[in-house]
Amino acid sequence: MNRRAKIDESARAITARTGLEPELGIILGTGLTELGSKVEAEAVIPYEDIPHFPVPTVESHRGRLLVGRLSGRPVVMMEGRFHWYEGYDAEQLTHPVRVMKQLGIRTLLLSNAAGGVNPQFRAGDICVITDHINLTGHNPLRGPNDDSLGPRFPDMCHAYDPALVELAAATALELGIPLQRGVYAWVTGPNLETAAEYRYIRIIGADLVGMSTVPEVIVARHAGLRALGFSVVTDMGLPDALRPVDFPEVLRVAGEAEPKLTRLVLELVRRI
Repeated sequence: MNRRAKIDESARAITARTGLEPELGIILGTGLTELGSKVEAEAVIPYEDIPHFPVPTVESHRGRLLVGRLSGRPVVMMEGRFHWYEGYDAEQLTHPVRVMKQLGIRTLLLSNAAGGVNPQFRAGDICVITDHINLTGHNPLRGPNDDSLGPRFPDMCHAYDPALVELAAATALELGIPLQRGVYAWVTGPNLETAAEYRYIRIIGADLVGMSTVPEVIVARHAGLRALGFSVVTDMGLPDALRPVDFPEVLRVAGEAEPKLTRLVLELVRRI
């Protein structure tokens, strides 16, 4: 089955549950689940009920699609995403983005937990992503291009919509929520980085490092969607002061930052 047919089949399974046409798509990352409880859901669909959707294998990724209203706006929200290290290929990672576009979204909001490599950051900071660096060698657009989905050579000049970045900064300022800005580097994982790798990632211009988001943004831009991303800095990758990090600690820090990010996104959804 080709890519277009898979998108259509997934979208039909969702529209069979609800006639709501979403304007915004939202992808929730590691430890960021509170926003899902704010959706006035018309449909809650487990991923396993949607043809061609992978199923998350990572703790804290619930694996449900919510369709409903958030801050009065029609949205479709992914409670949990997929990662390269889980064994999925780049097309599987990004299939839901194309399905959300088929459902009607025009803007994609993404969140993740990330390591900080900028020494001016601290664990618990929220950062709006201004750009990214793909360090994996993988690209979800590899292979024959379907011109109905997007151009063969999509431009990535504004991968993260500058107007949305500025709106996020202004909204955070009004709400009294400190907000960093930074460049996100995508690595495959699942291991965290060595001290030498953290040093390299900082030298090439990144402020954050993580295992998601970039393939989804590439496909969003290919599809003509506006993208806005947020990272919660859950640990610091400072090569000269490196210490071991465990997953419960990542979840704890993400959970402490989550109420602030939830407030910010709720207000942003009203304004976009």
